Amino acid sequence: MQDGAEPPPPDRRLIETVSARYAGASRFTRGYVGSKLRRDPSTAAILALAHRAGGLGHVADLGCGRGQLALALLLSGAASRVTGLDYEAAKVAEARAASVGLAAGFEQADLTAAAVPDCDTALMVDVLYQLPEAAQGPLLDRMAAAARRRVVLRLFDPDRGWRSALGLAMERAGRAIRQDGAAVRPMPVTEVAARLAAAGFRSTVSPCWAGTPLPNVLLVAERSD
Repeated sequence: MQDGAEPPPPDRRLIETVSARYAGASRFTRGYVGSKLRRDPSTAAILALAHRAGGLGHVADLGCGRGQLALALLLSGAASRVTGLDYEAAKVAEARAASVGLAAGFEQADLTAAAVPDCDTALMVDVLYQLPEAAQGPLLDRMAAAARRRVVLRLFDPDRGWRSALGLAMERAGRAIRQDGAAVRPMPVTEVAARLAAAGFRSTVSPCWAGTPLPNVLLVAERSD
């Protein structure tokens, strides 16, 4: 595992091109898409990874939300095809509407039980720690079985000292406000890497928090054979 340098921000023209595809969506969605593409460090980190790798091929985007990252990958040439899965039907509908004419498909699915589509790259951003503890390991196993080349995860690292303590406090406060009683139990990053290693992947880990106080890291697991 190793730390990497912070990648450059996404190209402004790419952000504008992706955002334009959401012109018919709600005002909230339009603002959200642009903000996520500009400000979320995972966007820049994953686009930079795709550039270094010569493309990510067919990407299975698990927890794809409104699909803005999937569309950025497609429209930048960083992915040849995207299959997105998300639990929320409204977000899936927005992703479908924005992706008309592109090599993309979006489906509603419960990631605690859903099959992971065969793909070159299995991608999941900020999802694993939100799942019940008992569902996290089996989902990683399904991702490893489906991915021909790599697994890419943005993870909540519970072992980053004050960052982790602050992040957990924020998560618990948010769930209390939403009256969501689900416990927050992120899998340690070392355990994630070990599970993927058992499936034949070698992982590297780097910070993916940019200017935020959060404990987010990017784990890139390449198939070692």
